[in-house]
Amino acid sequence: MATRYLQLQHPGRTGVTSGDGRSIWNGQWRGNGKTWDISSCGTGATCLSPATHKYNKFFRTGDPAISYGCGYSDLDDGIMGAMFSEILHRNGHKTERCLAVIEFPGNLSINVRVGENLIRPSHFFNHLKQGNLGRLKAAVDYYIRRQVGNRAWPSIKQTENPYKVMLSQVSKTFAEMAARFESDYIFCWLAWDGDNILTDGSIIDYGSIRQFGLFHHEYRFDDVDRWSTNLIEQKTQARYLVQTFAQIESYLNTGKKYPIGKFRNHPELRRFDKIFSETKKTHLLEKTGFTKKQSHELLAQAPKLVEHYQKAFSWFERKTKTNAKTYRVSDGITKDALYCMRDILRELPAHALKDSNPMDPNKFMKILASSYCSKKDATANALRTKWCGQFQKAWTSLVTMSAKIDNKSVSDVLANVAKRSSIINRYERVTGDAICNVGDKLIKSRKNLTRKECISVMTNFIEEQVLSPDDKKKQKAQNDIASAKSRKLIKSMLKTVRQLRDGL
Repeated sequence: MATRYLQLQHPGRTGVTSGDGRSIWNGQWRGNGKTWDISSCGTGATCLSPATHKYNKFFRTGDPAISYGCGYSDLDDGIMGAMFSEILHRNGHKTERCLAVIEFPGNLSINVRVGENLIRPSHFFNHLKQGNLGRLKAAVDYYIRRQVGNRAWPSIKQTENPYKVMLSQVSKTFAEMAARFESDYIFCWLAWDGDNILTDGSIIDYGSIRQFGLFHHEYRFDDVDRWSTNLIEQKTQARYLVQTFAQIESYLNTGKKYPIGKFRNHPELRRFDKIFSETKKTHLLEKTGFTKKQSHELLAQAPKLVEHYQKAFSWFERKTKTNAKTYRVSDGITKDALYCMRDILRELPAHALKDSNPMDPNKFMKILASSYCSKKDATANALRTKWCGQFQKAWTSLVTMSAKIDNKSVSDVLANVAKRSSIINRYERVTGDAICNVGDKLIKSRKNLTRKECISVMTNFIEEQVLSPDDKKKQKAQNDIASAKSRKLIKSMLKTVRQLRDGL
């Protein structure tokens, strides 16, 4: 069964004819107190393909005249999605995960995937657009039962309105998700229909998902007849999704469908803004090397200091080349960012442990400079020197404040920040371009490897990309790589990651 949901790329705007163009829902699996949905992508053309309604005709599976509408999935997409989803999962992002990639001749595959709740926002939006209250209520009730049954949400009391609870949960989910995406430079096209995202905040379908090396906030994906949102605009789209859920909540509770504009100033949107802001600040502190507990304490007891730190951090993070023009890349357009904030977050604690004096501005800028920087961009002029000073002053004050809160010495806190930051901000962090190239390397090399060796290479590469110092499952990379061929391939894959670390 291919499921129907409202998609922006379809000619229709009510979701009557849109939905999965090449996927089927296989069913459910229950275990360990949870229910999982299983789906398969690449199983053949369906009547819900955008191509069917764009050209007003059905396409036979495998028809070479149309790519997406042919119903097939590429092997490289399956391998890339399997590795990328597992990397993001291990680094704390909610995501649909891969069960199997089944290869067929001609670089084709069926990609079997699993998620705790494969309901998209657009599964609700089609019934909302059609004004079908009965079906909308059934879909929402189903979603609520699944979330509570899977213990993703607490049980709803009899005195609580379940639809208000749903709105509150969705608002929190999308605020935290959008903040994490922006903080981690994850491009996930959050269009109004929630493209590439599930209602529980999980990423789905890695065809256009990217993790940037820098804050490339000018990048836009080219979807043929429209440009995607960029990193900064993802928050606005997530907020509008919440606004639409406010419309749904009102419709279910009153039986009347009010215009979407009526919910522009809904209290949940103000709550969304607050959660987004707090999550961004907390995550910045965690990236800096503070623990979750320390980050929450700093935000609670020194909010102004955190704001100063965030302001200085963002000044460098959002810089692009002066007068640089937007240019085309393989799947969109972009303008290069300049500075790699992960590098200064990793190197500054090491400097502070050796020298109590602030880092020289020219050294600071040299560490920050990415491969996109010219010599002029990496030189400490008067303005950059000012911001170097403000950044280091705020950073040092946060370390001192954290030591005071925890009743520890500054050197002890600094040593822990240095240790954690070296893992979180590892030099070899995979980007979207890197995962595509790494996937190609694996596919080309797999004929020279046994199936066990191939899976071992994938597993160990994923382990290399676990950047959480609190991950209990992390093992030493290459523990079970016995063959010289496998070790050589892993080395080549990591070299590719290093070469493409600043990119898209």
